[in-house]
Amino acid sequence: MDTLTLLFLACLICDLLIRYWLARRQIRHVEAHRDDIPPAFAGRIGLHSHQRAADYTVARCQFAMVERIVEAALLLGLTLLGGLQAIDLHLGRVIESELWRQMSLVGVVLALLGSVGLVFSAWRTFRLEAHYGFNRMTPRLFVTDALKMLLVTLVLGAPLLAAILWVMDTTGASWAWWAWGLWVGFNLLVLWLYPSFIAPLFNRFSPLDDPALSQRIHALAERCHFGLSGLFVMDGSRRSAHGNAYFTGFGRHRRIVFFDTLLSKLDADEVEAVLAHELGHFAHHHILRRIVVSFITAGVLLQLLAWLSTQLWFYTGLGIIPQLGRPNDGLALVLFMLTLPVFTFWFTPVASLMSRRDEFQADQYAVRQCGAAPLSSALVKLYDDNAATLTPDPIHSAWYDSHPSAAVRIAHLHHEQG
Repeated sequence: MDTLTLLFLACLICDLLIRYWLARRQIRHVEAHRDDIPPAFAGRIGLHSHQRAADYTVARCQFAMVERIVEAALLLGLTLLGGLQAIDLHLGRVIESELWRQMSLVGVVLALLGSVGLVFSAWRTFRLEAHYGFNRMTPRLFVTDALKMLLVTLVLGAPLLAAILWVMDTTGASWAWWAWGLWVGFNLLVLWLYPSFIAPLFNRFSPLDDPALSQRIHALAERCHFGLSGLFVMDGSRRSAHGNAYFTGFGRHRRIVFFDTLLSKLDADEVEAVLAHELGHFAHHHILRRIVVSFITAGVLLQLLAWLSTQLWFYTGLGIIPQLGRPNDGLALVLFMLTLPVFTFWFTPVASLMSRRDEFQADQYAVRQCGAAPLSSALVKLYDDNAATLTPDPIHSAWYDSHPSAAVRIAHLHHEQG
């Protein structure tokens, strides 16, 4: 058995075992504290809500493990068990154009992954989320969203894929640099298109119809030196009871978007505090840094792929025999896309740690702008309404959570107010 095969299997098995171990820790810890509200939240969150959050957390952990096992089985089926090889050979027999053959290979694999993901998404939406009172999505809207997402993927993704395969075939050893340029340009284009063209395909956006709140937000944005082109409310309640707020766009076209569910749960002071937190990410350049890091990471990964695609062991070690005398760029791209998460899972706690650090900085910024009390109050309401557990397992939280745990975050806020 090849060294790469052994390494791949070892990493995949360790991936599953660590995920299972972390999930079991989370479930045991949450269930053990199901009847004990943390002192910091006593009188602010009721026992019924606390127990509901515990049950919701346990159900999500169990669901995530089933989903990951199915994904791992599909990955093995496509790689070491010969699925990808069979698809590639079949397409080679029925499609003469090399570009269309390779695009079809990528498309078939994405369709398989997407179909499995869609099944789990439907189950999550109509069983898990519905059971805990969060789902407001209708089956018709679910199907419509899926078709729209498919259309957007085809319109934007197909030309990008064709361009990358073309540069892989025609630009020689420097193709990774050309592909990186295409990737950067594509992502900047999507950032520009999203607020005005993509997001409205899925949701309705209306100007914020609250003069007093609008005035407060504009004043906050001016204090934070945040150029603002508009305030909008999104009909998030069509799909879910969860609430959120975000800003999007760049340059002179930045806008702030509130979920209507968020505005229905928080008062004006709390909305301002939540928004101040989001503006804290802007003030500390978190968004820009993440974009830059993602571009640098993409460049490094493309250089790695450029080298791996010339190594026969990269294909054979993952259960594939490349076709002789024909380009295998699409095959290399698919193999890399499929197997990369198995080898990068170990970086998850590092990314989570960096994200939590950013959240603390954004909280500090919000406290300076609005004080700790309104942000603390808003967070407690959101934890309650979103059924976020107040008692996560510390190791599970350290590995996965992009935000600090509830108790740690609230204590940190009061310390900042100090």
